[in-house]
Amino acid sequence: MDVDIWAWVAGTQRELHEAGNAGLAMALGDVPAQALEGRYAQLDVVAPAVAQHAETLGQPWLELFARYWHVLGRVGDRANGAVALEDAAALVEFAARDDVRDCPSAPAAVEALAITQANTDGPGYAEARLAAVGAALDGVGPESLAFSGLVTQYVAALIDAGQAGEAVAYAEAAVERLSGAGREASWELGAAAARALLAVGRAEDALTALDAATGFKPDDPVAKGRREALLKSLILATLGRTEEAVDALPDLDMVGDHPRDWVEWGRAVALLAGSGSIANTWQLGRILRQWITYFQTMGGHRARFELALTAGRLAIARQGLWQARLLADEAEAVLADLKNTDGLPERIAELRAAADRAPELPPPGPQEELVAYFEAADGRTADPERWVGWLWPLSGTDLEATRRHTTTLGFLGYAAAGADIYWTMVDGDPAAADPEDIAYLTGLLIDAGQDERVERLAERLPESQSHLALARLYRARERWEETAAEAELAVAAGALVEGSRLWSGAVQQLGDNAKAADILRPLLELEDREEEDVWRLIVLATAAEDWATVRAAAATLGMPLQSEEGPIEEEWHLIRAILPAPDGSRREVLAVRTGPATARLAIPQPRGMEYNAGDVVVVDPRPLEPIPEDGQERESFVIPFAGVSMLRPGGYTSWFFDGAAPSEEEWAEFNELLAERGWPMWVYSDEGYHVTHPATGERLPGVFGWIAVPPTVTPAELDAVLDDATEQWVHPLSWLDLAREVGVETERHERIVKEYGL
Repeated sequence: MDVDIWAWVAGTQRELHEAGNAGLAMALGDVPAQALEGRYAQLDVVAPAVAQHAETLGQPWLELFARYWHVLGRVGDRANGAVALEDAAALVEFAARDDVRDCPSAPAAVEALAITQANTDGPGYAEARLAAVGAALDGVGPESLAFSGLVTQYVAALIDAGQAGEAVAYAEAAVERLSGAGREASWELGAAAARALLAVGRAEDALTALDAATGFKPDDPVAKGRREALLKSLILATLGRTEEAVDALPDLDMVGDHPRDWVEWGRAVALLAGSGSIANTWQLGRILRQWITYFQTMGGHRARFELALTAGRLAIARQGLWQARLLADEAEAVLADLKNTDGLPERIAELRAAADRAPELPPPGPQEELVAYFEAADGRTADPERWVGWLWPLSGTDLEATRRHTTTLGFLGYAAAGADIYWTMVDGDPAAADPEDIAYLTGLLIDAGQDERVERLAERLPESQSHLALARLYRARERWEETAAEAELAVAAGALVEGSRLWSGAVQQLGDNAKAADILRPLLELEDREEEDVWRLIVLATAAEDWATVRAAAATLGMPLQSEEGPIEEEWHLIRAILPAPDGSRREVLAVRTGPATARLAIPQPRGMEYNAGDVVVVDPRPLEPIPEDGQERESFVIPFAGVSMLRPGGYTSWFFDGAAPSEEEWAEFNELLAERGWPMWVYSDEGYHVTHPATGERLPGVFGWIAVPPTVTPAELDAVLDDATEQWVHPLSWLDLAREVGVETERHERIVKEYGL
């Protein structure tokens, strides 16, 4: 993006503020940070909302800005491929409109499409990327910040086109052009040049180029450190400098949430595992399999192919030959989705040949005793990959072996293979199969995405099992009305326990907590009920304010309650209630637990939230974090619970205050005064917050936060109390919004805000 776009953004924010669109102005400024910092839950909510609002306001540049960052948030770190192609192409079309094409960010739309195409099938789209990016570069000079991004994509396209030598020369020429214009290349361009050098076999030069680029300003500063370390590790591994490569390699927990890094990380790990410097375990294989599935879902066809071959080679190295063969099948299945398959069938054939040459790992005992050996194995140390290989000859013929084999296959990410085996075994007469086997098979089919086979299976099952199978499928696909209908029929046909769980859960999703509780209540009468069912009933009955059912359910758990009828409003202990925020994130609010599934919020919330201090909310009583085993840690640990719904609003209103921090004595008196009145107050500023002394310019410790008052307290009453409490302070406190509401001394508060730089 050209630097002018940021000046335009700042100007647009001011215009929106002045027009009364303060929320939109704030959201506009935060959208790029959401994309770069990985706050995708917020981005996926906020960016489309900003774009829609911009369309309504008739501001196409603003719409382009929001749509660009949303696409970039999908195709950048998340590496969306084919699933984002249509949106990326639509963005390019939008950027070409007469009323948009002069926007400084218009060239970035071409860059976003090129990234999306590279994610989908880099070599397959190489020529199209070169043409589109090249055309965009014709109208962009090195003085523009769009230049580095477009050149980076052009270099990447040259590498994918098999023209790595040309990529090296092009990158070097672009850096010279930037230098001639008084500009520096981005770190991403430097990294692209290093990748080009690596591709032509000049690994030493690639390392030098990467080191030279380390001081360049990155377009994505959040990812720069991780991506630089990863590329350096790959280059060092290529050079055979194994120890240095291992030291540089980012840990799995650093790259696990960043799909853009997975293929390169897999390449580095494959090189290092061959030297014995990286543990090549079944856990690694399971992670790579999950990544392959992710790219299948997101249409990252080339990444899926490359990871399948990498995972296959690693599987052979640890003697997981069955896995290598399935991964070869996986890679072959991708070919139909690729535009360019040159050399790929040969690579698949090499993997299969390597698997055929490798020796099979002998089983731990005779085949007829393998199930017993499996049962006796230590679940914490046993290698599930090896057990899949050992049990395979029995699977499909021996029922007990099949159960263990196919469920282990599913655990490792190969649900489709397990489903095929199980299907063959029960296909002759599924109506006669054990319900447990039908449940296993249904789960495998659902995990494999084979919905049609679930429906075919259901047609051949007894009534209760048929409805259960369909209800399981519809629940997995979040088709709640159909889930409820099938589960209700399952209960009517005799599948009381699982049918009730499925039916109740679906009805809850549809918003009827009272009915969901009614459905689940009969399970209380069962001797073999599970504790989880009781807790779910407590949550549902609480949300419906069915206190008799809550008490009955609590009694089955041996939970003492102080009252015998009416709402349960006790004082238990502090908790952390995890609640949704308007931007799609989650917010942690200190609260007092008042019953088995209720809590009263204790902390004032900023305006715009759907909850505030004094509100009673329903919480899920299952802790979101394990309670520490250490006694001292446990004493200070405040348990987090997920918020479920609002039960009873307290009607409190929050008012913002800001200013220089008073003395400790003044602050203690202030806190005591508010506590006596029962007005919750919370400081949101930290020790790093400072304000400016209006006379000396000195930096003073500052304080800001919110005070919440109940509906019986008028704004004028709060204003008067604050005025009396702070009139003797050396530095005044401001509560501008409250003053405007009351219509008293507004000018004084505006002056405080201005003089102290609040």
